[in-house]
Amino acid sequence: MSAHEIPNTQKAVVFYKNGGDLEFKDIDVPQPKPNELLINIKYSGVCHTDLHAWKGDWPLAVKLPLVGGHEGAGIVVAMGENVKGWKIGDLAGVKWLNGSCMSCESCELGNESNCPEADLSGYTHDGSFQQYCTADAVQAAKIPQGTDLAEVAPILCAGITVYKALKSANLKAGQWVAVSGACGGLGSLAVQFARAMGYRVLGIDGGAEKEQLFLQLGGEVFVDFRKSKDIVQDILEATDGGAHGVINVSVSEAAIESSTRYVRANGTVVLVGLPGGAYCKSEVFSQVVRSTSIVGSYVGNRADTREALDFFARGLVKSPIKIAGLSELPDIFDKMQKGEIVGRYVVDTSR
Repeated sequence: MSAHEIPNTQKAVVFYKNGGDLEFKDIDVPQPKPNELLINIKYSGVCHTDLHAWKGDWPLAVKLPLVGGHEGAGIVVAMGENVKGWKIGDLAGVKWLNGSCMSCESCELGNESNCPEADLSGYTHDGSFQQYCTADAVQAAKIPQGTDLAEVAPILCAGITVYKALKSANLKAGQWVAVSGACGGLGSLAVQFARAMGYRVLGIDGGAEKEQLFLQLGGEVFVDFRKSKDIVQDILEATDGGAHGVINVSVSEAAIESSTRYVRANGTVVLVGLPGGAYCKSEVFSQVVRSTSIVGSYVGNRADTREALDFFARGLVKSPIKIAGLSELPDIFDKMQKGEIVGRYVVDTSR
C-alpha cells in the first residue's frame, strides 16, 4: 500500500470545545477508509474559516474534538482499496469540501458544495492541521509534480473560492471589479485572479502596508477605508459610475451594506466572507431601479479547482505567504482576530 513509513502517532493541533485551548499534541495517525487517501501534509494554509470553526461562530456545528485546517498540501502515502486515479507519491490537496453524496440534484449539477450531505475538512472532518490527514479521493485536489507545496496551499481554499466568486460576478474583460478586504488571504488572491481574467481592480482595505501590497499585486485603485470620508462616493468617482462587480471577502457587515450602493447599475454584488450573524442590507427601491444583483458564492467544484490550479501553475497568481510552525497556530489566530495579517499564513507541519 505504501513505500512511505507511516508512524502510529503524529503532531496535530486539536481543540475540544469551541473557543477552548488549541493543543499542540501527539494524536493517532488516521486510517484511510476504502474511498480515502492518506496524505502526509507538508504545509497548510490558515483561513478565516478555521478561526470561525474554532470559535463556533456559525449555525453549523463542528465535530468535537476537532483538528482544523482545509488548505493542506502534501504527498499521498496510502489509500483505500476502492480508490481509483491516484498512486502513492502523487501530490494532493485537502480542500474545504471533503466529500458529497454525488447523487442529489446539487451534485448532479456540479454544485457539490451545496450538497446536504457535504463533509467539510477542518469542520465536520478532521483537517490539515496535522501531519497525516485523510481525504475523499474524488474531491481531493490533484497537484502537479514539482509544485511548491507551501505556495500552492492557499490556492486550495482561498484561491478556488475567489476564482469561483469572480466567475459568479459575470464580468467582461475591461470592467471594474471592487474587492472589499483586498489585502487579506482571500483578497490578495482575488486581485490577482481578477487581473489575470482581464478586469480592472479597485481594492478596499486599510493602511499603508496593505496599499503597498495591493499595488504590487497589480491593483489599479486603492481606497483606504480608514482615510476615506465617503467610501461610496470615492468608488463611484474612481470607476466613473460604480464597480461592475463587487467581491465581498471582508467580514464587516457595514462594508457589505456599502457595496450595494457603489455597485454599478446592472452590476453584481458577490457575498463571500461569512461574518457570524450578519445581514446584507440593500435599499429595495434602488436595487430594483438600478437592476443590481446580490449573489452568494460558496466554494468551487472540481472543475473550478482544476481551473484555479491552472492559473497558479502558469504563474498568474501567487499568494503572499508567511510560513510559521504548526505549533504557532494560536498566535496566528490571535493576529487574525486583531486584523494584523497581511496576505496569508501557511503552517509547516514539521514544527
